[in-house]
Amino acid sequence: MELPRRDCGDELLRPGELTDIRRRLRRIAPRHDLATVIACAFDHRTRMLPFIFADTRMVPAGVRAIGSAMVDAGFEKTRIVLQQWNRHFRPSRMRLDGRVPDLFMISSMGMHLAPCLELIRDAQRIELRHRPLIIAGGSLNLYQPYEVFRAGLNGPCGADVAVTGEEYVLLNLLEVLLSLRGAGESMRAAFDRARQTGALRAVPGLVYPEDQRGRPTGELLDTGVQRLVGDLDELPDSVLGYGLLEAPGRGAGLAARAVEAQRVRRLSPISSLVLTFGCKFACPYCPIPGYNQRQHRVKSGGRIAEEMWRLHKTYGLRYFFGTDDNFFNHKGRTLEIVETLARAEFAGVPLRRKVRWYSEVTVHDTLQMKEHLPLVRTAGCRALWLGVEDMTATLVKKGQSVDKTTEAFRSLRNVGICPMPMMMHHDGQPLYSRHSSYGLLNQIKLLRRAGAVSLQVLMVTPSPGTRLYDETFSSGQVFDNVAGRQVQNYMYDGNYVIASNHQRPWRKQLNLLAGYLYFYNPLWLAVALVRSNSKVSLKPAGMQIVGMMGLVQTVRRTFGWAWRLRWGRIKRLASPPVSPFPMRGVNGEPAAHELVRLVGTGVTQISGATIAGS
Repeated sequence: MELPRRDCGDELLRPGELTDIRRRLRRIAPRHDLATVIACAFDHRTRMLPFIFADTRMVPAGVRAIGSAMVDAGFEKTRIVLQQWNRHFRPSRMRLDGRVPDLFMISSMGMHLAPCLELIRDAQRIELRHRPLIIAGGSLNLYQPYEVFRAGLNGPCGADVAVTGEEYVLLNLLEVLLSLRGAGESMRAAFDRARQTGALRAVPGLVYPEDQRGRPTGELLDTGVQRLVGDLDELPDSVLGYGLLEAPGRGAGLAARAVEAQRVRRLSPISSLVLTFGCKFACPYCPIPGYNQRQHRVKSGGRIAEEMWRLHKTYGLRYFFGTDDNFFNHKGRTLEIVETLARAEFAGVPLRRKVRWYSEVTVHDTLQMKEHLPLVRTAGCRALWLGVEDMTATLVKKGQSVDKTTEAFRSLRNVGICPMPMMMHHDGQPLYSRHSSYGLLNQIKLLRRAGAVSLQVLMVTPSPGTRLYDETFSSGQVFDNVAGRQVQNYMYDGNYVIASNHQRPWRKQLNLLAGYLYFYNPLWLAVALVRSNSKVSLKPAGMQIVGMMGLVQTVRRTFGWAWRLRWGRIKRLASPPVSPFPMRGVNGEPAAHELVRLVGTGVTQISGATIAGS
């Protein structure tokens, strides 16, 4: 179910196009005076290891990037609302600059679908003549945009349009709508005209309900896969987004003004920052290569240094997490970034003395960068999350092994960079194995000895946009309900065993808890305090405290599910979820974001590719 690839040479925007469209919008923005609210949907039932605490202490990069793009394009009346901070927010009560916003945007991950749909339903309660144009985005819409049109029962009813791409797609949509918008006309009316005239079909990266002569057809039109910005230096300045945040509160509406700059650091001490996109590996469980059209996109070291410095000076931010797919993916480009960060100075002050940053890498690429790791630390890096998955490479092979993983971890620890392993548990892996390194606890023990500071271990779960997605469902691994309890979207985060062919899946659920308990416990907190050294200081002890606190939440939320798996009847799904509405592409082409099962024909159509005999 990977996203189809655009024609070779047509994957990227032409250089400068993102900059140009922002400039064009800036010229016409004063004539339209748009007010915009951007909401980040968040399901609080997902608050557990390994993301607990970070999930509410780091503003998501997506909504902040969209907010930055809006302000940069001249639409300064923009507010960002995080359900992490404002769980009682209701779109029907929102007023910005004393009026109902012209645009209401919702960003959501797949596991936050339930609150996303509730935000859409509440926005639809606004009186029709005042209702804003509802735009849905986020990773949910990259692969399953049809989900945001489920708010009604008869035909597509939900968001007005789904954006299945990045900032450029949204800005392109706005440019088309504003070119058609009349004086005093609502954005919804402009959207309806653009839809009926076919003006939106030339904007790749949209999905919306088809309309003919003012009458809905019951179909969704998919304009295709987006073109990606190749040079990440063209992205709007992330500093702009932080000035749009709604302060945490219990109210249903919006405050008169955004949060004060001096509060940003306390509310979000960690700043997410785009550094690179793309990964050379093509793991079957990962959607990243397909999403990036097999491209590797990079922001220059100079641009990264300037953003870090401006965020530090404006908001006091000091800690940055690079939202990378694999920061070490390209050795030459990585060295350009770290060399620039290591020598960067602003106002006579070395940047490395003011900021600390973290990112994600692989074991294979860490070893390729082994001789340069001291430079990486000098540049300000203090921790790296490594996709270990399975040290024995039984589950997936991407250059790792027990010896290589141990070498990579010790190399990082020796220079003062905390290695943070990310592991995947699966049906074939026992909790413990004798005389081998295959067991989950065996591998955790090896990682801890090699210097692991934290631990992430999740169960293999079907992920939209991956090659394994369809097969996982068709093989009967995915649960529909257990003991009468329906599997819901928030449970697709890897913490719940919701896909397994194991005879005793409840053991897999308990294995996850056992793995965390084996790593996070008072004994190892004491050991971390005794063994603390100058290079990593008390970070291992601090992560032990955070891990034990998070483990309490994890046990509270998942132990009951293990009980159901043990004693309840499991009903399984035989096929993956599909769009409940017909979808088609422009000019009769297959819809790029659809997985369609043609019942009774013996043919399955996946993202435009046909496979007989499915």
